[in-house]
Amino acid sequence: MLRVESIIYPKPPAFYIDNAPRFCFDIHGGNVLRFPFIPKEEKFFDLLEESASNLVKAAKLLAELIDKWDNVPDRVVEIKKVEHEGDEITHRIIAQLHATFVTPIDREDIAHLAEHLDDVLDFIEETASSMLTYWVNRPTEKASELAKIIVTQTTEISQALPRLRRSKAMRQLPPCCMEINRLENEADAIVRSAVAGLFHNENVNVIDVIKWREIYEYMEIATDRCEDIANVLEGVMIKRA
Repeated sequence: MLRVESIIYPKPPAFYIDNAPRFCFDIHGGNVLRFPFIPKEEKFFDLLEESASNLVKAAKLLAELIDKWDNVPDRVVEIKKVEHEGDEITHRIIAQLHATFVTPIDREDIAHLAEHLDDVLDFIEETASSMLTYWVNRPTEKASELAKIIVTQTTEISQALPRLRRSKAMRQLPPCCMEINRLENEADAIVRSAVAGLFHNENVNVIDVIKWREIYEYMEIATDRCEDIANVLEGVMIKRA
């Protein structure tokens, strides 16, 4: 998993130092001539949006796996492939951060977004892999509900990220963030109910309790990381207001 502490702040290249914005005054008219400011690297938005689209794909694959529960090994392999694609996108974002002096939004925010997107994808993959590894007989209704929440959260994230490109579009972020937070609270309630059901159902054996408690935990963490993304988006909006 990516951690923000790994981000290196590059020194300003000689090009930026030699070509920094300068101001000249016309002694006759007093006009100010301004050289163009240092350009900002816009590619970060493309990469973050690509990462979010990949995340939605993984979330939908997890929901299909749980709802259909057929060809399980093949479906899990497909989710793993999407997770690997997500890792590649994350590496590209970090490489771009290392190489870029001026970023369109704070580099810490870009790093946090990349980190949390990667985390959600990791826990989606971990959920699918655990179901296969533990030989789950059949997914529960609670797992299906959680999977649908993750799909909705990731879709909201995918729709929210393009709004970072324009300050005016950022005004539309609060409803998306509020919905992601609401869904996280709903997921918490489902997990609590699901875990309680495991312990109160006499027909559930101890092994199944252990299996499902861990699977529910992975799914809950995925929803928590979605909420973390919403919090970063709100922070960016406040900074740019």
